[in-house]
Amino acid sequence: MPTTFAYKVRDAGGRILEGELEADDEALVLGRLRQMGYVPVSVSRRDGARFSAEVKLPGLSGRVKLKDVAVFSRQFATMINSGLSLVRALNILATQTENPELARVVGEVRVDVEKGSALSAALAKHPKVFTRLYLAMVRAGEVGGVLDAVLARLAATIEKQVELRRKVRSAMTYPVIVAVICCLIATAMLIFIVPQFASIYKELDNAVLPLPTRVLIAVSEAVQRFFPFLVLAGGIGFWAFRRWARSPAGKPYWDAFRLRVPVFGMLARKVALARFSRTLAALTRSGVGILESLEIVADTSGNEVIGAALRDAQQAVKRGDTLARPLGTHEVFPPMVVQMISVGEETGALDEMLDKIADFYDQEVEATVDALTSLIEPLLIVFMGIVVGGMIISLYMPMFNIINLIK
Repeated sequence: MPTTFAYKVRDAGGRILEGELEADDEALVLGRLRQMGYVPVSVSRRDGARFSAEVKLPGLSGRVKLKDVAVFSRQFATMINSGLSLVRALNILATQTENPELARVVGEVRVDVEKGSALSAALAKHPKVFTRLYLAMVRAGEVGGVLDAVLARLAATIEKQVELRRKVRSAMTYPVIVAVICCLIATAMLIFIVPQFASIYKELDNAVLPLPTRVLIAVSEAVQRFFPFLVLAGGIGFWAFRRWARSPAGKPYWDAFRLRVPVFGMLARKVALARFSRTLAALTRSGVGILESLEIVADTSGNEVIGAALRDAQQAVKRGDTLARPLGTHEVFPPMVVQMISVGEETGALDEMLDKIADFYDQEVEATVDALTSLIEPLLIVFMGIVVGGMIISLYMPMFNIINLIK
């Protein structure tokens, strides 16, 4: 693990500056300070320093968001383009990165680069932060000597992905909130309100309650009696479903179902096609081979149906076929996409065509999200009215005949 060293240096103006750096040994600290243009005065290991402890909650800490990686890539590209060395740029980024986990990772990458590792090899030690797509493009940038351009392209690609996710989440947030509120209201009525009416109706010996009222009371009694078990069963069922949906056996079926769901299936398809096109365009433009690009895109497409189609296309390309022809045999790829890819292959401008496809589907996703938002709002209001209003009507139906019931 890197050790923290306290240092004193003299800058170009003769001023004494103090600070701290992390490194494996004192020699690395001295070398880095000289690279930064300072004259070292003293360097000492920091012993007996303040104790710091971090409380990490599973799923809530130690995470690096795509947005953080995009900002890191954009800043890294700018620094390299300005003539800074890799080590110096990584050192600055490790210091100024706001995400603590990403700062730690960048610090470890910087130490590996100082020891002589290639940047792509150092990044590969952190697969949870840097994906295969990221590593392949960085490796291509190193080989081609255009690392700054590749990093800028990576930043743009990731920013597009973040924006795409934001649009989809904005479409799903409102219906989820309304559904949760509706469930809470219905549960509260079943537990607290329906039993009050049920006790009143039980005092009417000769009362024959309407069927909806009897069903509602029976459901209320079941919820009161088995509420803890229902909550536990719901939690276990949700956990089991998520695990199945992410497993190799269940993911193909779940992804295929997502594409067939009315309305939302079309949105999922457009999102997947936009991500596929944007990622493949970035890889091919960066100089990554088509076979490796297809393999990476298949693994990072986010949908197993598209992933299987891309693996099939990869095998066809290995046999000397074009990319467009095997994709055309899969229903998930619309004819327009296949035709544009075919034109891109014929003209040698595949990356440009893929970018146009991605831009088109980005606009389609935005239009679909707007349409869904305007459509879902009234539907959810009607749904909430039916659920809550239906329960209230069922409770008050006997009241309409209360005089006859009392007689």
